[in-house]
Amino acid sequence: MTTPMEQLAGLVIGTVEAVAPSEVRVVLEATAPQSTAFNTGTPVSFPRLNSYVLIPNEAGSTVGFVAWIGTERATIAKGRGQAEMGLVDLPFPQRRMVVNPIGTLISRKEPSSGEVELHLERGVIAFPSVGDQVLIPTPAQVAAIVGAHDLNRRVRIGTSPMAADAAIMVDPDKIFGRHLAVLGNTGSGKSCSVAGLIRWSLEAAAFARQKAEEDGPPNARFIVLDPNGEYTKAFQDIAGVRVFRPGDANNPLQIPAWLWNSHEWAAVSQAQPGTQRPLLNQALRNLRAGRAAREAAEITATRQLHLYSTKINVFLADGSGKSYSDFPGNKNAGDTLTAMVDTMRDLSANIVPAGDAQDAITAIADAAEQLADQHRNQNRQNPHSPYYRDFSVADFRPFVQLFETAKGHFPPPAEDTEGSEDAPIPFDVGQFANYIEDMAASGTSNANITNFISYLTLRIRSMVSTPALRPVILPEGEVTLTGWLENHIGASRVANGSIAVIDLSMVPSEATHILIAVFARLVFEASQRYRKQREHGEPLPTVLVLEEAHTFIKRGRDDDDGLPSPSRLCREAFERIAREGRKFGVGMILSSQRPYELSPTVLAQCNTFLLHRIVNDSDQDLVRRLVPDNVGGMLRDLPSLPSRQAILLGWATPLPVLVEMTELDKSQRPQSADPDFWDVWTGKVERDVDWNGVVADWMGI
Repeated sequence: MTTPMEQLAGLVIGTVEAVAPSEVRVVLEATAPQSTAFNTGTPVSFPRLNSYVLIPNEAGSTVGFVAWIGTERATIAKGRGQAEMGLVDLPFPQRRMVVNPIGTLISRKEPSSGEVELHLERGVIAFPSVGDQVLIPTPAQVAAIVGAHDLNRRVRIGTSPMAADAAIMVDPDKIFGRHLAVLGNTGSGKSCSVAGLIRWSLEAAAFARQKAEEDGPPNARFIVLDPNGEYTKAFQDIAGVRVFRPGDANNPLQIPAWLWNSHEWAAVSQAQPGTQRPLLNQALRNLRAGRAAREAAEITATRQLHLYSTKINVFLADGSGKSYSDFPGNKNAGDTLTAMVDTMRDLSANIVPAGDAQDAITAIADAAEQLADQHRNQNRQNPHSPYYRDFSVADFRPFVQLFETAKGHFPPPAEDTEGSEDAPIPFDVGQFANYIEDMAASGTSNANITNFISYLTLRIRSMVSTPALRPVILPEGEVTLTGWLENHIGASRVANGSIAVIDLSMVPSEATHILIAVFARLVFEASQRYRKQREHGEPLPTVLVLEEAHTFIKRGRDDDDGLPSPSRLCREAFERIAREGRKFGVGMILSSQRPYELSPTVLAQCNTFLLHRIVNDSDQDLVRRLVPDNVGGMLRDLPSLPSRQAILLGWATPLPVLVEMTELDKSQRPQSADPDFWDVWTGKVERDVDWNGVVADWMGI
């Protein structure tokens, strides 16, 4: 029977030779295992890159992973007794390791059970010293290092081949609440990992509810934005999965254009800030408030009468006479009368219909014209820019009654009760372009401005008339905001299922960014308002899954002019969710094969990374900059990782760990497998073609 000290001595594999903050150099003992260690109680492969070792100290044991193993030439230290030993002073090989310190394993007594358990703490509490012994960890210690027995880690995602195949568990609150990035090249198992995370999380939650004798499915919400249609069948065995596709009879993809806010309309129509965008916003306000474009004529008459009657009252109230006598007062008063004549003539001829109202406005114009002619200085050389003789208060008094008579034919100016152009209030999107043109025609007679507006309305009409897009943005039947939120985010207690897959594979590529920007904004704002309505401000946990995320949130360009565009809006929507989503219960899973093309803002907000095989140099460099320096050595394995294996690091795990992801059944995998060229070529797999069916679907026949 061995004592604890003897067992501890049996685990020693070397001593510390040099210490630095980012690495510890170790000299291996001559008796250290060459390939397989048996001294831990079970056979363990050692030494291996990315495996773990322990360096005991007063704080517990510093945990490090092996970053380098090699053999160096060394000499036996000269000293007393060498001659008696009969040793010859010749070089001989000596094994060494470089270990990166990444955490501290401590023993802690649990208050509930009273048992002493091992726990891993982030960071190095006490660095080792030269001469300290280095130990190979036991299976129990390895399990504690990878957190296999942490009660808060409830979802099993795989095993660690570098940690004696210990189970790798994750905490859903950490992995989803602070955003997860799943990065890797095509064929590395990235999509299967994403599908597995969703499936394993729901299974673990269902088991916990069953154990607690809770009825109903897990109250979880996963929304998968799928640009390639890979996930349409991945969850078909789970009850209540909603797959939204354009033209689907049961769950058609519908993102009505009346849900779009003014920024999204400006982006899709490329509205310029000078003239087009103010008119676009005013049209949105009017349509959402239920006002017709031609109502502007009556409002214009009322406002113009109110404007000029106010100016006349200013003249009447001026006791000093400066506003209508002496230069420039007399000139300003005459110019006001001339402008009033032009305005009233235009109202009478083009806006106000024939009748008493038109006669009253004409009377104002006639009186103003007569008064201006009486005071015009005819001796001026330029009759087109005359000065005027001084006016008097008596000259303006007749206008009081004229304006009172005219204003009596029109309703008083309405208070400004316009709603917001961004309020999600339904309106007839099909008539939007016509409405803008009517507003432009009723508000100006300038042909150049009218032509400028026509470019805006042409882009709106082009989008609305696109056959593949029209059913999505102008759906048939009634669509309410409440119904839309229930369908896409989920009903109360997820009565309609926990997973919604948004299949964007048949959406026109030029419309994908604006639709996703609108979708992401609606999910985020709904979560904000949900928390606001709650008494204690509790969030509604929701996970947005972005497959091929680089297509949605591209890196911004240096020459960005700041004008809204669909791709810019899409990036900004997800950047806002990345920054603020945690507070409102919105988490994200980003899956991408090109991390270098992703928005740096979004990547910087991801606290957990699941890294599959990455070969591209620029992508590898970007990933290395996102992780601490002391774990950067582990990322050297990225180009050589086999499928299904990944490196998990970040907030969801105390230490970086190599994970072999749990394998999904073939029917549960996303449709992203490599094409089977050879089997089709050789006839092993039949692959007939019916182009008539493809063409009919393509043409919408």
